[in-house]
Amino acid sequence: MSTEHPNQFALLGQRRFAPFFWTQFLGAANDNIFKFAFTLMVTYQLQLSWLEPKMAGLVIGALFILPYVLFSATSGQLADKHDKARLMQLVKSLEIAIMAIAAWGFWTVNVPALLGCVFLMGLHSTLFGPVKYAYMPQQLNERELTGGNGMVEMGTFVAILLGQLLGGVLVDTPVVGPQHVAIACLVLAVLGRATAQAIPASPSTDPGLVINWNPITETWRNLKLAHEHLAVFRSLLGISWMWFFGAVFLSNFPAFAKEVLHGSPQVASLLLAVFSIGIGIGSLLCEVLSKRHVEIGLVPLGAIGMSVFAIDLYFAATGLPAADPYTVAGFLAVHAHWRVLADLGLLALFAGLYSVPMYALIQLRAQPSHRARIIAANNILNAVFMIASSVIAGAMLGAGLTIPQVFLAVGIANAVVAAYIFLIVPEYLLRFVAFVLTRIVYRFRIVHDERLPTKGAAVLVCNHVSFVDAVLLMAASPRPIRFLMDHQIFKIPVLGWMFKLAKAIPIAPAKTDPATYEAAFAAARAVLQDGEMVCIFPEGGITRDGTLQPFKGGVMKLIDGLPDVPVIPMALGNLWGSFFSRVEGGKAMTKPLRRGFWSRISLTVDEPLKPADVSPEVLQERVAKLLAAPTA
Repeated sequence: MSTEHPNQFALLGQRRFAPFFWTQFLGAANDNIFKFAFTLMVTYQLQLSWLEPKMAGLVIGALFILPYVLFSATSGQLADKHDKARLMQLVKSLEIAIMAIAAWGFWTVNVPALLGCVFLMGLHSTLFGPVKYAYMPQQLNERELTGGNGMVEMGTFVAILLGQLLGGVLVDTPVVGPQHVAIACLVLAVLGRATAQAIPASPSTDPGLVINWNPITETWRNLKLAHEHLAVFRSLLGISWMWFFGAVFLSNFPAFAKEVLHGSPQVASLLLAVFSIGIGIGSLLCEVLSKRHVEIGLVPLGAIGMSVFAIDLYFAATGLPAADPYTVAGFLAVHAHWRVLADLGLLALFAGLYSVPMYALIQLRAQPSHRARIIAANNILNAVFMIASSVIAGAMLGAGLTIPQVFLAVGIANAVVAAYIFLIVPEYLLRFVAFVLTRIVYRFRIVHDERLPTKGAAVLVCNHVSFVDAVLLMAASPRPIRFLMDHQIFKIPVLGWMFKLAKAIPIAPAKTDPATYEAAFAAARAVLQDGEMVCIFPEGGITRDGTLQPFKGGVMKLIDGLPDVPVIPMALGNLWGSFFSRVEGGKAMTKPLRRGFWSRISLTVDEPLKPADVSPEVLQERVAKLLAAPTA
C-alpha cells in the first residue's frame, strides 16, 4: 500500500486540499455566526410586531434554504463550465460584499437588510456547494476521496458548532454585541477570500456548456442525468434522506432540551455540540474503516446505527421526571441524561458513516463533465427533503405526539427506507457483507491494491479457494466487479442469492451445456465493452486439496478481439482450510472455528498484463509466484 499520504490529516499539509478546506471551513463558520446571532437578536433583544420571536427561526431558516431551490441548477452548470478555483474565489468575493451589507445592518439594527443578507448568504452557499464537491475528485484520487470527504464533513460540523457558539457569545455582549458580530463576519469573509486565492487551478470539465437559466427544466435534466447511473441516483436519495433524518433532530433540539429534558438553553447547545462532535468522529472514522477506499459497505452499518440509537433515544428520554431548568452541570449530574447524550452522539456518528461514502461514491462515479450539476440536483433534493421533514415533524407534533415519539417514528422509518434502498441497490448490501467478512471473520490484507484500476475495462484473474472468493474480491475492489461463476454455486442457499444480487454471470462447462457457456462469454465481453471489470477463476472450480489447479483457456476466449483490455493476475492466500473452503474429505462450511477466530488471509495483486502477453500458462505461473511470496 502506498504511504505517500498515510492518512486524511496529511492532506492538510498539501496545497491541493488545505486552502480549499479552510475556505469551506471559514464559510460554514461565517454562515452560522451570522444566522445564529441574528436569530438571537430578533428573538431576545428586539420587539418586532411583524416578526414574532417564535417565528424568527423559521423565517430565517426558510430564507436561507430558498436559494437552494431557486439557483442550485444554475450553480451546478457554472461549476461544470468554469475553472472551480476561480469560481470559488469569485463566490468568496461575493461573501465579502454580502457581509459588508450585513455589517451595516447589524450596526444600524436594520432587520430587513439582515433578512436580505440571509437570502444572499443562502445564495452564496448554493453557489459554493456544487463546486466544493466537484473540486475534490479533480484533486484527490480514489484512495483519498473518502478521507477528503470525511475531513470536509467533520470541518463543516465543527465550523457550524463554533460559529453558533461564537455568534451567541458575541451578540450577547451588552450594548456593542451587534457591532462585534458585524466585525467578526467581515473578518471571516476576508480570511475566506484570502485562503481561496491559494486554491490551485481546477480546469473546467465542460467548457462548451451552454447555460440553461430555467431552474425547473435544468433541475429535471440533472435528475435524468443522475438517473442514468442508478447507484448514483439512489445515493442522491440516500443523502437527502439523511438530511431529512438529521433535520428532525436538529430542529427539535431547543424544544427537546426545554420540554423533555427540562434543561436551560445551554443544555440545547450541549445537545448540538454532542451531535456535531458525533458527526465529526463518524466522518473521520470512514477512512480508517474503509482502508482508504470508497467503501459503501459502511452505508448499511451507518443506517443500522442511526435506527438503533434513534429508537433507544425514545426509551432514554421517556419518563424523565419534571424539574426546574437544569444548568449544564446539573444536567450532567443526572445519570439518566448520559444515556440521552450517548444515544445522540452515537446516532450522529453513524450518520457520518452513512453519508460520507455516499458523497464519495457520487463524486467517483458521476460523469466528470456533469458532476457538479448532479451535485446541484442533490442540493435541491436535500432542501426539499428538509422542508418535508419540518412539515411532517410539525404535523406529528400537532397531532399530539411527543418529541421522543417523533424520534422513535423517524428511527423506525429510517430502518424501512434503508432496507428499501439496499434491496433496490444491492451493491450496498453486498459491500456490507464483504465489509463484515473481511474485518470480523477474517483479517484481510491487500497487497498492491493500487494496481486495481479505478476506471476502464479490466479482466481480473484469480485462484479459486473458497465459496466466498468473490465476496473477498468485492471488498478489495474500489468498483463493482462482474464475476464469471460456476452455475452450480447459484444453488447454494444465501450465497447463491448474494451472487444473483451481484449480477454474477453463470457459466457451465462447454461439453455439458454449450448454450450457457457461450452466453456467459457473450455477457462478460459486453461488460468489458462497457468499460467495467470482469473476474474469472481459470481453474474452473474451487480447489479440493488447496493446491493451484491447471488454468483453462476461458480467459483467452474472453479477451479475444479486445487488445486494449488489461489482464490482472491476483492471488488469494492462506484461505485454504477456513470455514468457507473445502477440507476434510471435500467438505465445506463445517466447524466454523476450525481455523480459529479472525484468521489472517491476503490478496496480492500483480502488475497488469497486455492481452498479447497472456496465456493460461503465463497466468498460472504469475499466480503461483504470488502465492509463494511471503506477503501472500
